[in-house]
Amino acid sequence: MLEDDPLLGSTLDKCGTRVLAPVDVYRGENVGTERMLLLEEGFVLNWTASNCSTCQESGGKCGFDAAAYNFNCFCPDGPHYKQCYSEKEKLGLKLGLGLGVGIGVLIITICCVIIRKYSSIHFLSCWRKTRGSQSIEAFLRNYGTLAPQRYSYSELKKMTKNFKEKLGQGGYGSVFKGNLLDGRLVAVKVLKKSKGNGEEFVNEVSSICRTSHVNIVTLLGFCFEGPKRALIYEFMSNGSLDKHIYEENLSKADPKLGWETLYQIAVGIARGLEYLHRGCNTRILHFDIKPHNILLDENLCPKISDFGLAKICPSKESIVSMLGARGTAGYIAPEVFCRNFGGVSHKSDVYSYGMLVLEMIGGRKNFRVGVDNTSEIYFPHWIYRRLEIGEELELRGAGNEVEEQNARKMILASLWCIQTDPSNRPPMSRVVEMLQGSLESLPIPPKPYLSSPPRSPHGSNSNS
Repeated sequence: MLEDDPLLGSTLDKCGTRVLAPVDVYRGENVGTERMLLLEEGFVLNWTASNCSTCQESGGKCGFDAAAYNFNCFCPDGPHYKQCYSEKEKLGLKLGLGLGVGIGVLIITICCVIIRKYSSIHFLSCWRKTRGSQSIEAFLRNYGTLAPQRYSYSELKKMTKNFKEKLGQGGYGSVFKGNLLDGRLVAVKVLKKSKGNGEEFVNEVSSICRTSHVNIVTLLGFCFEGPKRALIYEFMSNGSLDKHIYEENLSKADPKLGWETLYQIAVGIARGLEYLHRGCNTRILHFDIKPHNILLDENLCPKISDFGLAKICPSKESIVSMLGARGTAGYIAPEVFCRNFGGVSHKSDVYSYGMLVLEMIGGRKNFRVGVDNTSEIYFPHWIYRRLEIGEELELRGAGNEVEEQNARKMILASLWCIQTDPSNRPPMSRVVEMLQGSLESLPIPPKPYLSSPPRSPHGSNSNS
């Protein structure tokens, strides 16, 4: 109708879709006027949208939304894009939408938690490493030229020939034999990866650096390189005491030590502990005295080692505070694991020393299944009973009266050391006097009415 109209020609070119609608028009003289009247009055134009069948089948009616300028399906509950939905379908849509949103939120939350946890662990790990390094650096500054030699991990590998010869192993790590550049033999104690920030390692280094005594092992150097940590000690050719006192550990090559040797070892350990408690500028409490931590040199001179659990306190301080028990089951003083027995002090080391000496005397653990295999015998009670009724102590190997008297002094002194009440235990200076004094001046102590907690099956440590 309008194809020959020059005024609307450009408009037709811009239309994307053309719709031809036949209109009855009188073609008289006033055709143009009639066209204008027709357009002004308007006319009805019906058409079917492409998706109307889906809308109609769902119970809706197709229509044009002028506001959105697109076709909609008009339903009883309002316009929809393609079709109407029943109540069940609408509930399903809502549930699906809610579930989708919930899963999305859950995934985002999990991702945030993982990122935060990883960041916290990474930060804590860095903080611990930094704190451990700062402790070592502070220690080196404080001790200056008196600090032990610091070695790199590569130097340790050369020193031990790539950790070729292992001397022993424990809960702390492994010990390897090595050589310094000057030819001296050393024992390199390589520690397991620490869970903490290295405080136990720094504690051992700083504790032992304060000592200088014939019965204390000498620290020659250390390694602190990231997670790799090691201590370098003077080499003890006869190993630890536990290899020489327990009958089940003895071999033909290493016969049981004689009473005179055992006596000298007991005196040496007592002197070492006396030095730690009184001879240093600060009092050092060891908290892990046991046969495994007593090393013997080529002359069987005892040396106290392993200061990982040691606590440094002012020399005048009698009672120390601790957050938890520390030490090895079978040697721990009652007050260390239960404060009802008294305060923790240097007397706790005295108790451990007494238990150690009793094992030297008996040649066995203080806790052991009896010969009849029906009950557990606590050796301190067994030997106290024999002293009480005057029975033979069965000191096998005591060849003369002097050895027998020394053995009896060791028994009496150790029984005094394991008294349940810390105030009844003698200080180590008094223990040395007991061992070196006359047997007649030693009274029989009260019977210890409580034993140390039984040893765990693997002799594990309970460290704080």
